[in-house]
Amino acid sequence: MLCLMGQDFPEFKSRRPSRRGSDGNKPRMELNMNQSRAASLLVTIVILVVIFGVLGTSSYKIVDPGNRGVKVTLGSVSEQALPEGLHFKAPFITRVDEVSVRTRKVSFATSCYSSDLQQVQANVAVVYSIPESSVVNIYRNYAGDPFEQFVKPLVQEALKEVCSSRSAERIVKEREPVKSESLESLRRKVGNLITISDLAIENFDLSNELERAIEAKMVQEQEVARAKFAQQQAQIEAETAKIRAQGEADAITVRGAALKENKDLVSLQIVEKWDGRAPSTIMIGGENSNPANLLLPIAK
Repeated sequence: MLCLMGQDFPEFKSRRPSRRGSDGNKPRMELNMNQSRAASLLVTIVILVVIFGVLGTSSYKIVDPGNRGVKVTLGSVSEQALPEGLHFKAPFITRVDEVSVRTRKVSFATSCYSSDLQQVQANVAVVYSIPESSVVNIYRNYAGDPFEQFVKPLVQEALKEVCSSRSAERIVKEREPVKSESLESLRRKVGNLITISDLAIENFDLSNELERAIEAKMVQEQEVARAKFAQQQAQIEAETAKIRAQGEADAITVRGAALKENKDLVSLQIVEKWDGRAPSTIMIGGENSNPANLLLPIAK
């Protein structure tokens, strides 16, 4: 029995728990737990920062200069347009779309028919802008750009109405009246929804045959105008010569009547114009003789 107590049995030795080993792993386990807690806390902080960042960036909108903002909340459009600058909104459920109110110029090609059924090609430029009072209505009905669906068709309609009352020749000659009447008609059709600043007709294109015919007719008209001008000028010159001759005749008549009434007027004029030298001729005639007296040379 004593001998058994004094011996060490390996199988019993291996089954005994080692307090020294368990005490050594405890700090390592605590370190791992602290590291996992720190990692979880860091992930939580990152997630919160991302969430608050997304919320912050989606809770405001800056409307750029020259634009107006339209607030849309869950598909419902606000009735009041937002001016330029910073505006706050509900994140995720509200968005702000911008509509430009700057003046824009758009050019496009169109065609119309004259009163003599000639096709006229035209290059048109329209200058327009969206008034602030129409921003919401334009956004709701035309998605913010009313040109293609609203302005352009009305420009074409106004131009066709004006050109249909004129021949192709008059359309080419009367470009400025065509432009003025088209602009006035366009403004009536648009109303207050759009501000039309100007309408420019940059060019009219006709067929080659029609252009040559119009050019030949214009040359003939210019020649006729030159002939009429020359005729009028000759007539004016003839009337001027006639008036001048009539004036001279009237002057001679008046002068003859004056000489008949006052016979000493010739002598007075001779004395006034005498240069002090002896005359080379003498006049023979009495007081009652004809004024056309006989002049005889005096011998020197």
